[in-house]
Amino acid sequence: MARPRTPKAKANVTGQAAVRRKKFEAREEPVVADGVGEPFDWLDDFAKQAWKDIVSEVPWLNSSHRGHLAIAARIRGRMMDPKDVDVGVQALNLLRQCYGQMGATPADASKAGAKPNGDNEEDPAAKYFTRRPG
Repeated sequence: MARPRTPKAKANVTGQAAVRRKKFEAREEPVVADGVGEPFDWLDDFAKQAWKDIVSEVPWLNSSHRGHLAIAARIRGRMMDPKDVDVGVQALNLLRQCYGQMGATPADASKAGAKPNGDNEEDPAAKYFTRRPG
């Protein structure tokens, strides 16, 4: 299986873009649309609430995530419904997979470029790895 393509942003950070200038100068990054929009009308009330909860928890979601988000919201909505006693192992596994595809698990969030809590705090390692003029 072929290795996945290195995103242009990662190549800029790691210095690959400077070393392999021709390879990365013409590479176009996908355009991220603003937000995912409103939940689908066919979702029930619990799923619509789950949709809004997931969107607030995972801020980098965009319109390309709507399919996975609908599946995740539907299953999470079933978990929120007091009438639905047992969601089932298969549904929970599918929910976990959807979260992984959207970058909503702790391990996948780092791959999606999520920043840890406390965005305003300065990185303690920055003083060792940042060049200062002078």
